[in-house]
Amino acid sequence: MTVQVYAHRGSSGLFAEHTRAAYLQALADGADGVECDLHLTADGHLVLLHDDDVDRTSDGTGPVAEKTLAELRGLDFSSWKGTAIPEEFGGTAEQLLTLGELLDILAGAGRPVGLAIEFKYGALFDAALVDAALSLLAGRGWSADAGPSALGAGNVGVSFMSFHPDAVKYLAERVPAELVCQLLEEVEVGEVREELDVGPIAGHTVAFFMRRAVAEGESLLDRGVAHLAGPGVDYLRANPEKTAGWLAAGRRFRVWTVDTEEELRLCLEAGVAEVTTNRPAEIKALLSGM
Repeated sequence: MTVQVYAHRGSSGLFAEHTRAAYLQALADGADGVECDLHLTADGHLVLLHDDDVDRTSDGTGPVAEKTLAELRGLDFSSWKGTAIPEEFGGTAEQLLTLGELLDILAGAGRPVGLAIEFKYGALFDAALVDAALSLLAGRGWSADAGPSALGAGNVGVSFMSFHPDAVKYLAERVPAELVCQLLEEVEVGEVREELDVGPIAGHTVAFFMRRAVAEGESLLDRGVAHLAGPGVDYLRANPEKTAGWLAAGRRFRVWTVDTEEELRLCLEAGVAEVTTNRPAEIKALLSGM
């Protein structure tokens, strides 16, 4: 079986995540596809950022939704990584990307390439983000009925992902189930508390709601509402019977985030078709030797 390698926010092991440099490097690394997260700016532009604020990945602060695209363009989204950007990958001011700009980069790849678009949400689902992305894609000539590769020069295949079951259900009403991925994670209270910096009561409460969302996502995969299963490595390791059942039912797996040989071997033994990694060149090299 040929395993497809998707670059997680670009080649983010080398360059700052979601930047022009990270995506250009992913293509140079031979990645079969790339993954991105989307947020809407205050003036309605779709930008590639993971967090709902800019604090971690820029020299600015504040929510993405309260900033215009022009204001975001004025921030430095690459220097925090500490990696010098080659001149051919653009300057600091060119590193923030909109979804349209990423599509342009992928269309120029000269070969088939996948694009996995993830929609980030907290507790509440808002359809506006999905609607904006589908509208932009339609404006580029993409149609859910035209097959997986209908963008650029016919070389960009688009799929959609979310942890939020309501987002997955909303997507499944608008695009084929084969293009919809339900993301899943193994929920540990200790990790939740550490990530959110909260006490035991708050940690258990958040974990409860996260586990409930995971259970609903599992049901969507059971029923075929989504045909792409997107478990994290820890989930795959902890739930072999459940994942084997989905594989037997014809679900295709896209596992994240696979950065080591041990994690890659786990995926191969489980029959995984796609892996998402911060280090596509290294994972491609490992695959070629297996």
